[in-house]
Amino acid sequence: MRSRRSRVVPIGYMAAVTALAACVRTEQVLVDIPNYDDPPTAAQGFLGYTNSESKTPVCGNCHVGQNAEWKNTRHAQAWADLQASGNATAACENCHSVGAKGNKVTDVLVGYAATKDKRYEDVQCESCHGPGLEHVTNPDATQPLATLLVGTELTSGCGECHQGTHTPFVEEWSQSRHAAVGTSPQSRVECQPCHEARGILAAWGVKANYLEKDQTAPIPITCPVCHDPHDPTNAHQLRFPINVANVEVNLCMKCHHNRSIPDPNSSRGPHSPQGPLLLGEAGWQPPGFAYPGTKIVATHGTQANPELCAGCHVSNFDVTDPATGTFVFHATGHLFNAIPCLDAQGKPTTDDSCQLSERTFKACAVSGCHGSDVAARSAFIVTRGRLDDLVVTANALLAQVPASEFKTGDDLITVGEGAKFNVGLANMDGSTVHNPFLVEALMTASIKELMTTYGLSAPSGISLQNLLDPGT
Repeated sequence: MRSRRSRVVPIGYMAAVTALAACVRTEQVLVDIPNYDDPPTAAQGFLGYTNSESKTPVCGNCHVGQNAEWKNTRHAQAWADLQASGNATAACENCHSVGAKGNKVTDVLVGYAATKDKRYEDVQCESCHGPGLEHVTNPDATQPLATLLVGTELTSGCGECHQGTHTPFVEEWSQSRHAAVGTSPQSRVECQPCHEARGILAAWGVKANYLEKDQTAPIPITCPVCHDPHDPTNAHQLRFPINVANVEVNLCMKCHHNRSIPDPNSSRGPHSPQGPLLLGEAGWQPPGFAYPGTKIVATHGTQANPELCAGCHVSNFDVTDPATGTFVFHATGHLFNAIPCLDAQGKPTTDDSCQLSERTFKACAVSGCHGSDVAARSAFIVTRGRLDDLVVTANALLAQVPASEFKTGDDLITVGEGAKFNVGLANMDGSTVHNPFLVEALMTASIKELMTTYGLSAPSGISLQNLLDPGT
């Protein structure tokens, strides 16, 4: 059965469509929009495509803008990609077609699974939003909203499909710090723009509606926070690019750039300075400080590592059985740990207690920054040892600085406070890789300034040359 619907549109819009440039009236008229076939009963309200050749779901007849973006995403090619993979089986079909996967429907025999109808091929609007028949027949009665959650219980959201040994995005994400939910800082208004999903989306100007928008419990940083379900503009459908060296534009740096320089109104040290540190913009600069070498921006912050933060922190690789070489697991990098510990099978874990020899440095080689994971591990050990020596030296001097030099709220950063901030920066494991050259230079300059300002002497045996940058 064919169903006809109508929509109210401005005459001015119709004039543009029909190239009647002289028509500028804005009265509204009732016009027909494309028909659709009533869905099979077995589909249980899922509508699917109006036209599969033009990639136009029934939803897209009204939601033209979203459809125009969606049709260029991988989701719109999901069925064809499955068939071309050489591994197409019935077990794969539910994640490459419209059905219960990805939305709140729990009956598995709906959409394509129930009908095997071509109109339900690909991951369409209803895959995330649920069946659209009721909304199409009575738009004001119901709004089929997608979920912001990823479905760690695998009954809704991205996690229903993006899981398993080949695509374990949700399994890895659920173990990461992005998935952590707590009362603080997610409950603090000033922290929510980086620590709570709705706060982040609001800070980024995302006004889309979703099922959990009004819930009181905090929502972790889920897939749709970083990935735009409709827009393919950026790689991996990310909301912002990852290859731009700008803290206001780079997806990761939009949050990882706080308190990268001392705040005279806070006694806290560095908070999340990774972005500015990578780009050579972090730390307290002693009076007259000028970087003395050639590498204020380390290799990790250059085009040698084009994906910047993600190049190391979202590295993917296959885990194989060392005895047989057979596939075990595909690591997606969604633990967001650049040098994770490994379990007995060689899979990355969230355990952070293992020795450096037990960690994988694959990301360092895959990103192109180092010739091998062995070379990367060696560089890490040397750098960490050098920064640790400088931290010990600086702390010994700071212990001799009068307490009156450390005040909060006086709009002044003293030499003692600045040096203490740089110690905090150097103490972060991230300083070892994000920008060891800059951090070493800041530490050597801070130690010299502590000695000059407070009449102190550095312990013997410590070099105040910048040894990590051969250009100094």
